[in-house]
Amino acid sequence: MKPFNLIKTKDPKDAVSQKKEQVQYIAGGTNLVDLMKKNIQLPDTLLDITDALSRQVDNQGRAIQIGAMTRNATVATNVMILRDFPLIAKAVLAGASPQIRNMASTAGNLLQRTRCPYFYDVTTACNKRKPGSGCSAYDGHNRMSAVVGYSADCVAVHPSDLCVGLVALNAKVHITGKDQKESVIPFQEFHRLPGNTPHLDNNLPEHALITSIEVPENLFGKNCAYLKIRDRDSYAFALVSVAAALHLDGDRIIEARLASGGVAHKPWRWLQAEQFLKGKRATASTFGEAAKLVVKDLKPLTHNGFKIDMLRGAVETALGQCLLD
Repeated sequence: MKPFNLIKTKDPKDAVSQKKEQVQYIAGGTNLVDLMKKNIQLPDTLLDITDALSRQVDNQGRAIQIGAMTRNATVATNVMILRDFPLIAKAVLAGASPQIRNMASTAGNLLQRTRCPYFYDVTTACNKRKPGSGCSAYDGHNRMSAVVGYSADCVAVHPSDLCVGLVALNAKVHITGKDQKESVIPFQEFHRLPGNTPHLDNNLPEHALITSIEVPENLFGKNCAYLKIRDRDSYAFALVSVAAALHLDGDRIIEARLASGGVAHKPWRWLQAEQFLKGKRATASTFGEAAKLVVKDLKPLTHNGFKIDMLRGAVETALGQCLLD
């Protein structure tokens, strides 16, 4: 690992002012340290911001505010989240291991890099590591890769489970910029598709700092599910995952939310299927038709065609599990 300096700050304004090209923020370090060990990121200085930002989950009336430094384990066990936003807790508990959840921060979860094996292998071409070098996964071993929204420049998928739950619930990302101005990015617009700039994972302005995540009040607390299909039960990234939530009046669907991980470069909302479900009866037949809409335009790569049937079944199952809560 390349030698580096470590400095600390307790002031978010100071953190933003100190951020430069070779100065990298560090919080839990659960992803960044791996990248440094692999010589993928080589900062001269790490700026520890763990004491600069909130670690609290606060009730804001018609929303909750999750501080940027709130540990994933805290999010998964918070009383307000378990009562009113259980989909978030379910998503967090599907990810990583207890040890990593104890260290990983909420903001860090949003900013984690792809887990594509070619990205981690510095002997291979990867446009995310070195723009313009090529995508080894496109014609390579792409079993874990995207089936929607990808480009010839990148077929990697976003690895977070928490982000799938947050995009389903229309969360918002609060940030502070280099000019010290506060602003908000809708969660659905925070992460990017690869296009011809796959090295840019998100729309966070350069040197800006995430301060909190806002999740608006909703009526999905009683009927929601998070289903993750992976190669092993513990500490594995999703082949496909589904966050499903229903607002019901009897057996009638007033509103639905569907999102997935393991399918695209960003957490993916199935908006057409959500619209289809609205006003329908919550039945296995209805869920089956919604699942068909989800997979109808997928474009699998050489080695991940199995994701079509897997995702269709996962959507049906997750929607069915919403009725069990």
